[in-house]
Amino acid sequence: MKRFFKNINFGFLNPKKRKESILLKKMEKEKKVRKTKVIHLIHDGLFILLGTISAGFGLKGFLLPNMFIDGGVMGISLILAEISNIPLSVLIFFVNLPFLIMGISTISRQFALKSILAITILAIIVHFVPFPVITNDKLLIAVFGGFFLGLGIGLAIRGGSVIDGTEVLAVFASKKTSLTIGDFILILNIIIFSVAAYVFTIEISLYAMLTYLSASKTVDFVVSGIEEYVGVTIISEKNEEIRQAIIDKLGRGCTIYSGKRGRSMNKVEIVYTLVTRLELAKLHSEIEEIDEDAFLIMHSVKDAKGGMIKKRPLK
Repeated sequence: MKRFFKNINFGFLNPKKRKESILLKKMEKEKKVRKTKVIHLIHDGLFILLGTISAGFGLKGFLLPNMFIDGGVMGISLILAEISNIPLSVLIFFVNLPFLIMGISTISRQFALKSILAITILAIIVHFVPFPVITNDKLLIAVFGGFFLGLGIGLAIRGGSVIDGTEVLAVFASKKTSLTIGDFILILNIIIFSVAAYVFTIEISLYAMLTYLSASKTVDFVVSGIEEYVGVTIISEKNEEIRQAIIDKLGRGCTIYSGKRGRSMNKVEIVYTLVTRLELAKLHSEIEEIDEDAFLIMHSVKDAKGGMIKKRPLK
């Protein structure tokens, strides 16, 4: 019996075995980290590839055959391609390159490398891949050319890169000046569309604005998605029933925290949850059934991860 306990103690206290156990756990952790990195690289690579194909289709299937342009660095490339003999594929790469180098210090090295890869793929697609000309209708060209270009830019952003360096330049400028990112992009596009009116015609410049509007709205939709989250803060005396409804009826998680009312200083339990815009109407309905006088505060949340976020039932 003593020998038995001695062996057990020896097993627990053996420094060599303990070291091997720690080393094994460390190797498993490193393996998990590598696996996660590979999955993310495949995920990002797929988004970048689909984005460049979509952008190439928007350019060659709609915009280029009809001398239409877009805003941003892509618009600058299209104008330069029209007034010079330099191929657009070359201009897409070299006009974006300074902004991507700027992105190394402004954002990150990984972002810049991914963006260089994405723009290189886009340049190759524009130069070598033939796309059919879809339509000659100017309105359809502006709307759908902008849509496919915006879809490509949005997918590239979801993949952790850009195929238009405007945003990088805007972030850099906002750090050096008093201009916001939105202000800088607006000013840049006003200049681009003014040049387009001079180089081409006012009509093409106006259609370019429509193209840019279509592209920017598509980018917003792709990046934020139809399931853009809404953070909802609920203050109610029936907080327990509301909490239960959020979990059981909507399949969402929530957080409860304590607060005090401003007038009476009475303690109150506050419920906070995240739902998609598609689920917002159902949440309102459930809360009104429980407490019509509940106080709700809502705000947009661009992105969220973890917890019960991966569960997205539409009941």
